[in-house]
Amino acid sequence: MDFDTLLVHSGRASAPAVQAVNAPLVRASTVVFDTLDSYKQAQRGTVFDGPRYGRSGTPTTFELQRAMAALCGAQACIATSCGLSAITAVLSAYAGPGKHLLLSAGVYGPARNFCEKELAPTGTEIEFFAHGADVSQLLRDTTSLVWIETPASLTMEMLDVRAICAAARARGIPVGADSTWGTPLFFDAHGLGIDISMHAATKFISGHSDVMLGLVTGSRDALQRVRAYCERSGTHAAPDACWLALRGLRTLGVRMRRHEASALAVARWLQQQPSVRRVLFPALESDPGHALWRAQFSGAAGPFTIELAPCTEEAFARFIDTLRLFGLGTSWGGFESLVMPAVPHHLRALSGAADAPRLVRLHVGLEDPSDLCQDLAGAFEASTS
Repeated sequence: MDFDTLLVHSGRASAPAVQAVNAPLVRASTVVFDTLDSYKQAQRGTVFDGPRYGRSGTPTTFELQRAMAALCGAQACIATSCGLSAITAVLSAYAGPGKHLLLSAGVYGPARNFCEKELAPTGTEIEFFAHGADVSQLLRDTTSLVWIETPASLTMEMLDVRAICAAARARGIPVGADSTWGTPLFFDAHGLGIDISMHAATKFISGHSDVMLGLVTGSRDALQRVRAYCERSGTHAAPDACWLALRGLRTLGVRMRRHEASALAVARWLQQQPSVRRVLFPALESDPGHALWRAQFSGAAGPFTIELAPCTEEAFARFIDTLRLFGLGTSWGGFESLVMPAVPHHLRALSGAADAPRLVRLHVGLEDPSDLCQDLAGAFEASTS
């Protein structure tokens, strides 16, 4: 079936039992069994998404996991409590004393922080590689996982995913990726060779800024370690979040195409503004990563970054504070537009140096793009007055 048809019809196997179009929300802590044999079978965990205990999922969880696996062209999916818990589950599953994790330098800030503060002190060797580096030269006999994010968080740099996957596959090393920006609609992670794909379903999958959820997809073999880690650590998702994500999935296709069209309109307008030095958005023909984006993506999401002309901290504050349609918040992927200083996670509370260029991340929501441009124009005027 076409992707849009899958969005509508996947994850609804349990709906006919309640004579509804939506799968029912099943909340449960205790799972009961008819026989001792069926209880033992469940505890062995031979069925990837079968009921064992409420923490491991209810039928609502399994509906979402099967739907997401189908949309991603994968065998299996694991739902976790949030995007970061999904990332840390994957990284932890492949970490350990004497092991080497190789990560792209532009990964999500809290993921880098977790590696440096939690995994490195326990004996995992953490290495970050720069955009454009030859990954084949950095792989070791002890490398247990390559982890990437494309486009890079905040800086929007593109990676050659096929080349990275080919180099890792030649050494028998799995590749994991944060695929949140592209979603399964615009980014076929597994088709490009990625073994483990993570989506912060908090963002575009749910689409309504009211859910915390992470989803990890891949083959059953690739996810066995991750699944075991989730069982040990209890990072599974609540059924309510899974039900809301199923609701969000139904409109993912129409929302993403609107995000793309509006983001391109706003980005092209920003390119003409004297207060903007650069627009970092690989979907633009002028972006250095445009060729890789065209080769690896079928569309573009709403978030991108702009570099403002040098200004004082006071002028920068006027720019941010004057915006009315762009809310100031740390997220993206919802229906509403957002703005955030694009600085590393551990520096967000600090002031920038006087007259330094400022990077600003915008998430273009579902508002009319002309209204968003007018809002930005007012902010530019306030910052230079």
